[in-house]
Amino acid sequence: MEKKSVEELQKIATQLRRDVLRMVHAVQSGHPGAPLGCAEFFVALYFNQLRHNPDFKMDGKGEDIFFLSNGHLSAGWYSVLARSGYFPVEELKTFRKLNSRLQGHPATEEHLPGVRVASGSLGQGLSVALGAAQAKKIDGDDKLVYVMMGDGELQEGQVWEAAMYAAHYGVDNLIATVDYNGQQIDGPTNKIMDLKSLRDKFEAFGWEVMETPNGNDMESVLIGLEKAKNLTREGKPVMNLLHTEMGFGVDFMVGTHKWHGSPPNDEQLENALSQLEETLGDY
Repeated sequence: MEKKSVEELQKIATQLRRDVLRMVHAVQSGHPGAPLGCAEFFVALYFNQLRHNPDFKMDGKGEDIFFLSNGHLSAGWYSVLARSGYFPVEELKTFRKLNSRLQGHPATEEHLPGVRVASGSLGQGLSVALGAAQAKKIDGDDKLVYVMMGDGELQEGQVWEAAMYAAHYGVDNLIATVDYNGQQIDGPTNKIMDLKSLRDKFEAFGWEVMETPNGNDMESVLIGLEKAKNLTREGKPVMNLLHTEMGFGVDFMVGTHKWHGSPPNDEQLENALSQLEETLGDY
């Protein structure tokens, strides 16, 4: 896929935000907050960084692959998959409906192109990504494995088992990203279960740690992804701490956990969409 300019990427991210809001509003269920905050990451990854093929093959041989560990961000992921050619954009209107391939949390049973593992039970994605990364090493495949996790998700013990394993076995073809927005379903992470310094934690576990200080600025996200890629193959797994704001792009949603799993009503949707230009055409 031909790389796009920052301006083009930002237009796609704006459309992704519109897609997310319309998807969760239509069925009055789903999680808008975090996908809004991760729009720049999803778009920069799929349209500029990831060496991938929308002609989907489950084994992912010869291409970079991505796992979404925090599966409740599905609306944002589905949007970028559709907009980058994995399945028809029109299918986004089936989100969370009966017999849809676009379940609330991604699942493999529906055979949706782009999805290689069921996710949503938090804490598991890093382990899955490690297995895929080691398989690539065994196969002599020089492509990379990416995984996205939430910061609240790091309260799960399995994450730290995987973190220890990754460093011990030098899984250096892996780039993990944490959506570091400081929010989870019940409130701010520092009040629910304080994470303290994630940099110190992952460095203590033997990871190469970098930070993207403004995860809602497209240029910063692109620079961060390129830096992370350049840190691979040096004997350590790479951690990208991506600082975002939940609900970014909509003034009444930004920076609060209240929109973690709450869809907008009709009036709120109209207000939100008025703040986001329709750039690629709504589905």
